Amino acid sequence: MVVVSGRSNRHVAAICEHLVTDMKDEGFGAPRVEGLEAGDWVLIDTGDIIIHVFRPEIREFYNIEKMWAAPEVGEETLH
Repeated sequence: MVVVSGRSNRHVAAICEHLVTDMKDEGFGAPRVEGLEAGDWVLIDTGDIIIHVFRPEIREFYNIEKMWAAPEVGEETLH
């Protein structure tokens, strides 16, 4: 999983368009893309890699990194 920030909706969309174009040009096929129209949070699913591209405010709000972080020592874990 890759998590990236863009400075604005336009920047997020440009990052995603370049990534998708580069993946196609390198022979990785066409990834599935969600959220490109709004440009707040775009998900690019390549099959093996998931790329999240956020505006900073959206990234901070959802805090996706925390969902995937290893628990700290001393924290209770779910079994």
